[in-house]
Amino acid sequence: MTQEFELIAKTFMGLEPVLAKELTQLGANEVQIGRRMVSFMGDKEMMYRANFQLHTAIRILKPIKHFKALSADDVYREVQKIDWSEYIGLDKTFAVDSVVFSEEFRHSKFVAYKVKDAIVDQFREKTGKRPNISVANPDIRLNIHIAEDKCTLSLDSSGESLHRRGYRQESVEAPLNEVLAAGMILMTGWQGETDFIDPMCGSGTLLVEAALIAHNMAPGLFRKEYAFEKWPDFDSDLFDRIYNDDSSEREFTHHIYGYDVDIKAVNTARLNVRAAGLLNDITVEEADFKNFTQPKEKSIIVTNPPYGERISTPDLLGTYKMIGERLKHQFLNNDAWILSYREECFDQIGLKPSIKIPVYNGSLECEFRKYQIFDGKMKDFRAEGGTVKTDEEKRQMAEKRRFKQNREFKKRLDEKEENEEADIRTFRFRSLEKCEFKGDRRDDRFQKRGGRNDRYSRDDRGDDRYSRDDRKPYRKSENRGGHERFDRSGGKKQRGGGRGFDRNKRRLEDDND
Repeated sequence: MTQEFELIAKTFMGLEPVLAKELTQLGANEVQIGRRMVSFMGDKEMMYRANFQLHTAIRILKPIKHFKALSADDVYREVQKIDWSEYIGLDKTFAVDSVVFSEEFRHSKFVAYKVKDAIVDQFREKTGKRPNISVANPDIRLNIHIAEDKCTLSLDSSGESLHRRGYRQESVEAPLNEVLAAGMILMTGWQGETDFIDPMCGSGTLLVEAALIAHNMAPGLFRKEYAFEKWPDFDSDLFDRIYNDDSSEREFTHHIYGYDVDIKAVNTARLNVRAAGLLNDITVEEADFKNFTQPKEKSIIVTNPPYGERISTPDLLGTYKMIGERLKHQFLNNDAWILSYREECFDQIGLKPSIKIPVYNGSLECEFRKYQIFDGKMKDFRAEGGTVKTDEEKRQMAEKRRFKQNREFKKRLDEKEENEEADIRTFRFRSLEKCEFKGDRRDDRFQKRGGRNDRYSRDDRGDDRYSRDDRKPYRKSENRGGHERFDRSGGKKQRGGGRGFDRNKRRLEDDND
């Protein structure tokens, strides 16, 4: 039996229960929810799978040591007690990230410098040489987290944030983070049972994440590399098996539709969908939500309208009023989920949500609300056997109440984090006014249902793409067509949405540099 060790999965505030459920389904042990993180126990295979398969994790950390420190000198002494030759070779570069919530440590970067100094000094004392620092693209990335006097020093097994899937070719202004998009979809409980619609799709993040969830595809398929691939104990054969195993993927028999009034956003979304090889599953068209009409098939809407914060939106309140009108009259007997920031915007929708879930979009305190649209009155809907809240939604509401009780956090000092790990300070909920449902039935849909486009082969996805810094370009492989599959009788079948390529073909061989 392989040895298990402690692991920590980082995520956004509000997505912790979703991430914990993902980890439990993945087979992790001793799963415990924390603030913006979930701790668990697992072996090397679990660490690889967590990086590769989790939809709602930002990064996976492997703690090396827990200790207490009241000063930077304490940190230095504790770090020097670790034998760093087990983790870092002289031929490797490293970097240290720091996250600090403490009155004792005024500057998080200074803490990172002390960790770096302790490691470098140890190598100098033992070998007379030192490993180099590379902030942009290190071989080994370390993470130190300090809460008051409690310190955790970890290896970062992910490297680049896991929200950077690898399929995004271009983006619009203020794009939705991929991890948040996946978390939103998972919170709805949707797994591909109906059509999926985002009527304000922007760069198409919700669309692509929905397709990955519908097919149960690993979001790590498109990534070029993980930090653990540079570790001394990296098991290439094990990761190859994980990477090339598509046994858990499933067919998706419905369709995903994205619309936007901005043709630039539409073209960007199409480009990203093509890069993900999901053209058979996703249709993106230019259309205004105000012209939306009743879908012919059972559907779910999940959308992230403008907030008026990072993007200037003329008549913002009018936009939300229009959303409410479209839902009331043209989305009957379906569910709509909306992420937004301002209470006055939600008020304009004019519908009573059946569930409200607090989440953070970057540093913005938002709510993700479900609107169950039915024709008639609530009592008639219940009398006919309709369910307003599922057991899972009741659990989510209980999580919200616990979340509110612990929403005041200690101020983070002089800390500037990247968007994917933005600092969360206070959380205040605003009062909600009761609104009544109104309904009226119509028939047509604003768009003509187009044929499903031929799926873009992931063969062609990487030809022109280069990574940042000195990373190597993707290698075009004759075996990366990925969409042909064989059934059990040995015959080929077309898969539309399956795995696109072999992990061994992700990078150029050294002799092709």
